[in-house]
Amino acid sequence: MTDPNRPSTELPILERSQILIGIAVTAVVLMAIARFIQWLGNVPLWDWQWDSETLLVGVALGLAITVASLTLYYLWPAYRNSAKVYLNMVLEPLVLPDILWLGLLPGLSEELLFRGVLLPALGGGAVAIVISGIGFGFSHMSGKSQWPYAAWASVVGIVFGVAAVVTGNLLVPVIAHIVANLLSSTFWKLTNQTEAGEGA
Repeated sequence: MTDPNRPSTELPILERSQILIGIAVTAVVLMAIARFIQWLGNVPLWDWQWDSETLLVGVALGLAITVASLTLYYLWPAYRNSAKVYLNMVLEPLVLPDILWLGLLPGLSEELLFRGVLLPALGGGAVAIVISGIGFGFSHMSGKSQWPYAAWASVVGIVFGVAAVVTGNLLVPVIAHIVANLLSSTFWKLTNQTEAGEGA
């Protein structure tokens, strides 16, 4: 029987340059897919506008998701194991300034595809929110043991979809996504550096 607290080693160990290039290439591919869907179906981009209320709502949602994710991390061993594997692979080789890259590019490109284009392409209703959310979750599935991480990402994707529909503004989930990525990645990086320093 496997220990749910022990991280699996099924994912490869990558170098810093591989991670940064991978993030950039993935962002370009996701944006190209979004543009292709728009062209193929004549799909308009979900409405967006910038104002102070959008910023506040996006930041608040990003903070709430970060707190919920940290709570889940400490309460659900299978999710903790799954997240550790993923975060070890992605964050371990990076230095703190790289976290900005990790926060911005996925936050922009993933929201452009999953909420900006898929939501209107699928009709913008409840079914569209669920399908785009589950698609978002599956995009975070990097191995069979990663299902808890992908399941949580699906929930987050659905929340982002609801935020886009309720506010009518794509920038709310974009800001929330960027904030959640930045906060959780920085927290993980600082915590792991501290633990590594204590263990030395």
